Amino acid sequence: MKCPFCGDPESKVIDSRVSKDGGMIRRRRECEVCQKRFTTYERVEEMLPLVVKKDGRREPYDRNKVVTGLKKACEKRPISVDTIEKTANDIEAGLIEAGESEIPASQIGERVMLALKELDDVAYVRFASVYRSFTDIGEFVDLIQNVESKTDIPSS
Repeated sequence: MKCPFCGDPESKVIDSRVSKDGGMIRRRRECEVCQKRFTTYERVEEMLPLVVKKDGRREPYDRNKVVTGLKKACEKRPISVDTIEKTANDIEAGLIEAGESEIPASQIGERVMLALKELDDVAYVRFASVYRSFTDIGEFVDLIQNVESKTDIPSS
């Protein structure tokens, strides 16, 4: 593993631990050249679908995009980073279980919205307002009224 401090490719593992959910291994490493310590995480590489964008382009699924969207929606809300990570893991697991080789980006967005709806109303509204690209205030008001009444939100 390449050292993030000096760039040397040789390091030794000092400690390894399995994560709480068993899906990752956390490794404490020490660079053999500069002796600085750093942490790496190891995950099984799953066969994830290609994401089909609105314009028809296809790109590999990027978990970081889901995590970034969740973090932005949950900013300044009482939601822990662990909860955000677990939510991203659950979304990813759902994509793997679906067994599809390709999935529209819109379906991933809908999965994120569904997860946020269960987590936090404010985070859900934040994400939905950006994701759905509201064209006027009326659509935004409708969304908030639906959240307040806890009814299902119709897709646009």
